[in-house]
Parts: sequence; C-alpha cells; structure tokens
Amino acid sequence: MLGAVTGDIIGSVWEGQVRNPRDAQLFSARSTFTDDTVCTIAVADWILGGAGDDLARTMCGWVRRYPGAGYGMMFVNWAISGGGEPYGSWGNGSAMRAAPCGWAGRDQADVLDLAARSARITHDHPNAVTAAEALALSVFLARRGADAQTVRQEITERFGYDLTRTPEAIRPRHVFDLSAAGTVPVALLCALCADSFENTMRNAIWLGGDTDTIACIAGAVAEPLFGLPPDIERETKARLDAPLRAVAEKFLERHGTG
Repeated sequence: MLGAVTGDIIGSVWEGQVRNPRDAQLFSARSTFTDDTVCTIAVADWILGGAGDDLARTMCGWVRRYPGAGYGMMFVNWAISGGGEPYGSWGNGSAMRAAPCGWAGRDQADVLDLAARSARITHDHPNAVTAAEALALSVFLARRGADAQTVRQEITERFGYDLTRTPEAIRPRHVFDLSAAGTVPVALLCALCADSFENTMRNAIWLGGDTDTIACIAGAVAEPLFGLPPDIERETKARLDAPLRAVAEKFLERHGTG
C-alpha cells in the first residue's frame, strides 16, 4: 500500500512534464502527497475499521481534513455534500485509491469485492469499477508471488486490457488522460516492464501526463513485485504528516508487505 503513496509523492512534481528517466531526481523539496494519497489512506482506514458500509463517511472525513489536496471538482462537490449518491465517474480516481484492497483481501473474490465497493461510492461507471478491480487484483497476485508475466496474463484475460505494449512504445502518443480505462493499463505497464521499484517510478515520470496518478497505480503494483527500497520508504514516510502516517503504519502492521 505504501508503494502507491510513494508513487503519488514522486509523481507530484512531474505532472504535465516529460523527463529523461535516467537523470530524473525521484524526490525533491517540492515532492508532496496529493489527493491520491489521501484517498488511499481513507480506503485503508475503512478496511482497518472492518470494511463496513461507511466508506463514504470515512472518505468525506479525510477530504475535509485535507481540503487542498487536488481533488476533482465533482469529487469535491460529492464530499462537501456529505457523500451522497455516486455520480457515474469514469475517472482514474477509482484505481488510484484501490491498493489497500489488494493487500487486505483474503482471496481473489474478496479483493474484487473490496475494490468494487471502494470505487462505487463515487466512480460507479463500469470502466472505473473494472479499473479498481484490475489494480487491486494485480497487487494481490504479486503479493502472492506471481511474477510480472503472470500478472500481465491474468489481468489481460480477466479485464481485456492491452498489456502487450512497452512504455517506449506508448510514450510518443501518450497524452494527459484522466480516464480509468486510459490510465490503468499504461500505469500497470510501467511496473510490469520494469525490473525494480525505482525503474517503475522512472517509467512513470518519463511518460509524463497525469504522473502522480500513473506513478501511484504503478507503485502499488511495483511494491509487491520488487519490494520498496528502505531509502525510498524513509523519504515517503518523511513527507506524510502524523494522521496519514499513523494509518499507513497501522495498515502495514496488520496486513504486512508480503
């Protein structure tokens, strides 16, 4: 789960830019968490509370605590209203917050259920629900020992995503894309085509566009595939305030990193 937060923080300063992955500095003084981290922590908090039916209330509470984290306008309106009905969003916000579901789920069915429930409070469009399920299942498979090729095959067969490309092939035509269907396959490939957590982050930075969310989703999968390097973990935790860090650490204690 911390891999998703790490990706958000690393990607936060590169949104809309394209950098050479060989010379990009992963962390800088401006690296900070965004809405991706807040929403991921909210889902983790919900799961820690027993994953009842109060995710909307939990999510709204975290949004009120961090009102300037960079949420989309429709999401902000939903949160301000107290978390009413979902609004049919097809955006990538459903997937960027789903990593905890992949760590906490007991089996594939449980993972998919948690992911779908975490999405549907706001993002009830089928593409958004599918994206959350795909991300969470990728995390689950990797933490159970599946290698990148196995994850690629399982996600392709179940969800129909095109995972045959490489970041090098994607980059020339890559555009800023907020859709769940457009973001998740690209983000997954940043991890599935890498050989380490650091190289996953460099793939995400290199692509440009919505880098905090791409790196968040990619980091979620890279963590169970490759592990989170201790120095990167320290940099990440240093950029979380006490409430965010407390939930993250409690979640890691309960659900582990493997």
